[in-house]
Amino acid sequence: MILVTGAGGKTGRAVVANLVSRNLPVRAWLRQPFIGFDGADIFVGDLENEADWAIAMQGVEKVYFICPNLHPNETLIGKLALTAARRAKIKHFVYHSVLHPQTHEMPHHWNKLRVEEMVFVSGIPFTILQPATYMQNLLPQWSAIKQRGFLRLPYPARTKLSFVDLQDVAEAAAIVLSDETYVGATLELAGTSALSQSRVAELLTAELNRPVFFEEVSLVDWVEENSKLSVYERDTLLAMFGYYANYGLVGNPAVLGMILDRTPHDLTDFIQSQ
Repeated sequence: MILVTGAGGKTGRAVVANLVSRNLPVRAWLRQPFIGFDGADIFVGDLENEADWAIAMQGVEKVYFICPNLHPNETLIGKLALTAARRAKIKHFVYHSVLHPQTHEMPHHWNKLRVEEMVFVSGIPFTILQPATYMQNLLPQWSAIKQRGFLRLPYPARTKLSFVDLQDVAEAAAIVLSDETYVGATLELAGTSALSQSRVAELLTAELNRPVFFEEVSLVDWVEENSKLSVYERDTLLAMFGYYANYGLVGNPAVLGMILDRTPHDLTDFIQSQ
């Protein structure tokens, strides 16, 4: 049995679906029950509850650990996960981290680095996956892109990012969980080389057959448009935008291509699939 935590989020859903498609036994950990997990065993619990971890680990051999996005207590949850995994004698612990967790200026990246350190000293056979920015992050503004022709982001057009298709990440996760070759590895998962946001707009223009222009949103306007975020989420994302503006976030698709044994999907593939 493979336990996938954070299964209700977009990453967890994709990983569970890929594992189920391979007829692998999966337990999906959800915060609250809902439909859409055919073929998976469902566990509903609180990631910050030690007792829930003990129950969730029963009959489990492998864990794919995803902490909910921007969770302020990721280090605590990581400690609970690894403690429970040791007690359950888990054979393979795969941690869903992030590209360049070493960046202190981005708190959510830095928290993941702290969990990576815990993984290293846990004594559990492990693999760490470090995905780049998802191509799917474009989807919340897809209608605006197609209908009004604007890609609006709170950092400059020159900002260079590497992107990865979530479906490629899910496939890589399933491969890593199925193959002991990757035990002990820390693997960056990028699907593209560096793309400026102006280049992203050019690709959208070419594939959507309409002009798409990049518009940099001021941080003041972004805060007003996202007023429902918690203070932690807001401040963490603002720190991320500042880091992106100064340094970008760039990886290399070679590692992901090696795992998939094919060329990862590029941004053109993703746009065409929508």
